[in-house]
Amino acid sequence: MSERYDVIVLGVGGMGSATVAHLADRGVDVLGLERYDIPHSYGSSHGLSRLFRLAYFEHSAYVPLLQRAEELWQDLEADHDSQLLYRTGSIDASPEGDALVEGSKRSCEEHDLEYDLLSSSELTDRFPGYRLPEGYEALYQPQGGFLRPEECTVAHVNRAHRDGATIRARERVVDWRPTDGGVRVETDHGAYEADRLVITAGAWAARFVDELEGVAVPERQVLAWLQPTEPDQFDPERFPVWNLQVPEGRFYGFPVFGVPGFKFGRYNHREETVDPDAFEREATQADERLLREFAEEYFPTGAGPTMRLQTCLFTNTPDDHFVLDTLPDHPQVAVGAGFSGHGFKFASVVGEILADLALEGETDHDVDLFSLDRFD
Repeated sequence: MSERYDVIVLGVGGMGSATVAHLADRGVDVLGLERYDIPHSYGSSHGLSRLFRLAYFEHSAYVPLLQRAEELWQDLEADHDSQLLYRTGSIDASPEGDALVEGSKRSCEEHDLEYDLLSSSELTDRFPGYRLPEGYEALYQPQGGFLRPEECTVAHVNRAHRDGATIRARERVVDWRPTDGGVRVETDHGAYEADRLVITAGAWAARFVDELEGVAVPERQVLAWLQPTEPDQFDPERFPVWNLQVPEGRFYGFPVFGVPGFKFGRYNHREETVDPDAFEREATQADERLLREFAEEYFPTGAGPTMRLQTCLFTNTPDDHFVLDTLPDHPQVAVGAGFSGHGFKFASVVGEILADLALEGETDHDVDLFSLDRFD
């Protein structure tokens, strides 16, 4: 006879670990199933640092979720043995009049967030690591910073264990199907049944949800860590995290932390849609060249020797907004997917939302932007 739970969570990365923790905190008998280790570096929840920013040009509707996420990260950190959220401030920069800074400014004004607008020369005077061309502007928001993704996953799993959750790593889910009483999940180790299922499978989500085929699309991403020639300029005390729109694309980055190099990448890197089980996981010279040329142009005192290159996966939707919903034909199944390269900072509140959807079929959070039926 298969084991039975109240809820099964498929995938225990950033989003899944938070979901398991929220469910366990509510007294739910929950099982988390993870194909790889906890944490691991095969998906989207690794790399030592992840942006946290409240100035959100993508859509101002994200800001209340970020404010709740911030509360939840602070609560989780207070219960953990090391720091999770580091404050550096955040920079959004682009040519004057570009949508990036205008959108960030709009989100700050709609939600009464403190910010400063700086010219490119004022930005360099204040933060010498930045060397943007004349005609660029930057929005500085002091509450931004970065999270430690691996440690955040560990903290959520520790909390879930404390509250009675069962989590099994190195157990690959093969399939699931609805039953009269809920769902049945088949793995390479056995089978489990539950009243409800939450799918947080990252780049593999479309393999378990037909409605996500062509909607949640995996993409190869590469990050670089370069040793600064002026290390003091890239210290967390003097170098805010950033988003930057330039003719070469939109890039993002971090101060030196954990590796002796400043970390950055290009959103959608080389625009390589991939099979998450069969793609080039080693960074190449072409990857390095693309990133180094950018750093030499815009962060010249950061463009020293390469310290590290690493791949990860984005899972993009057509509009770059998330999917947080229940399945129309199977309301006992909730899905969190398509975080489009900007989701990790939301993991704490996404876990809360998915726990709501799993148990109640709805949430008090405003998630209309993330409905699955927008792709019909």
